[in-house]
Amino acid sequence: MAERDVNSGSLTGLTEAEAKEFHRIFLGSMFLFVAIAVSAHILVWSWRPWFPGVNGYAELIDSAKMASHLALAHFA
Repeated sequence: MAERDVNSGSLTGLTEAEAKEFHRIFLGSMFLFVAIAVSAHILVWSWRPWFPGVNGYAELIDSAKMASHLALAHFA
Protein backbone atom coordinates (compact mmCIF):
# COMPACT_ATOMS: atom_id res chain seq x y z
CA MET A 1 0.00 0.00 0.00
CA ALA A 2 1.23 3.50 -0.75
CA GLU A 3 2.57 5.47 2.12
CA ARG A 4 1.00 8.81 2.82
CA ASP A 5 3.23 11.87 2.73
CA VAL A 6 2.96 13.34 6.21
CA ASN A 7 3.33 16.94 4.98
CA SER A 8 0.75 16.95 2.19
CA GLY A 9 -1.82 14.53 3.61
CA SER A 10 -2.48 13.12 0.12
CA LEU A 11 -2.12 9.54 -1.08
CA THR A 12 -1.13 10.75 -4.56
CA GLY A 13 1.56 13.10 -3.38
CA LEU A 14 -0.01 16.00 -5.26
CA THR A 15 -0.64 19.32 -3.63
CA GLU A 16 -4.16 20.69 -3.66
CA ALA A 17 -3.30 23.12 -6.48
CA GLU A 18 -1.75 20.33 -8.57
CA ALA A 19 -4.78 18.10 -7.96
CA LYS A 20 -7.17 20.88 -9.04
CA GLU A 21 -5.13 21.51 -12.19
CA PHE A 22 -5.09 17.81 -13.04
CA HIS A 23 -8.84 17.61 -12.41
CA ARG A 24 -9.48 20.60 -14.70
CA ILE A 25 -7.41 19.08 -17.52
CA PHE A 26 -9.04 15.67 -17.04
CA LEU A 27 -12.57 17.11 -17.20
CA GLY A 28 -11.73 19.19 -20.27
CA SER A 29 -10.31 16.21 -22.14
CA MET A 30 -13.26 14.04 -21.08
CA PHE A 31 -15.79 16.59 -22.39
CA LEU A 32 -13.84 16.87 -25.65
CA PHE A 33 -13.86 13.07 -26.06
CA VAL A 34 -17.60 12.88 -25.35
CA ALA A 35 -18.31 15.69 -27.84
CA ILE A 36 -16.31 13.92 -30.56
CA ALA A 37 -18.02 10.60 -29.79
CA VAL A 38 -21.51 12.13 -29.89
CA SER A 39 -20.82 13.92 -33.18
CA ALA A 40 -19.40 10.69 -34.67
CA HIS A 41 -22.52 8.79 -33.63
CA ILE A 42 -24.76 11.46 -35.19
CA LEU A 43 -22.78 11.35 -38.45
CA VAL A 44 -22.94 7.55 -38.61
CA TRP A 45 -26.66 7.62 -37.85
CA SER A 46 -27.25 10.06 -40.71
CA TRP A 47 -25.14 7.90 -43.05
CA ARG A 48 -26.70 4.56 -42.13
CA PRO A 49 -29.45 4.33 -39.52
CA TRP A 50 -29.04 1.60 -36.93
CA PHE A 51 -32.63 0.45 -37.27
CA PRO A 52 -33.95 -0.54 -40.70
CA GLY A 53 -36.84 1.26 -42.34
CA VAL A 54 -40.10 -0.25 -43.54
CA ASN A 55 -38.42 -2.39 -46.22
CA GLY A 56 -35.56 -3.42 -43.94
CA TYR A 57 -31.94 -3.47 -45.04
CA ALA A 58 -32.91 -4.84 -48.48
CA GLU A 59 -33.53 -1.28 -49.58
CA LEU A 60 -29.96 -0.33 -48.65
CA ILE A 61 -28.57 -3.33 -50.52
CA ASP A 62 -30.57 -2.43 -53.65
CA SER A 63 -29.23 1.12 -53.49
CA ALA A 64 -25.67 -0.15 -53.16
CA LYS A 65 -26.12 -2.48 -56.15
CA MET A 66 -27.49 0.36 -58.25
CA ALA A 67 -24.58 2.62 -57.27
CA SER A 68 -22.04 -0.08 -58.15
CA HIS A 69 -23.66 -0.67 -61.56
CA LEU A 70 -23.56 3.07 -62.27
CA ALA A 71 -19.89 3.25 -61.25
CA LEU A 72 -18.97 0.25 -63.41
CA ALA A 73 -20.88 1.67 -66.38
CA HIS A 74 -18.95 4.92 -66.01
CA PHE A 75 -15.58 3.15 -66.28
CA ALA A 76 -16.61 0.74 -69.08
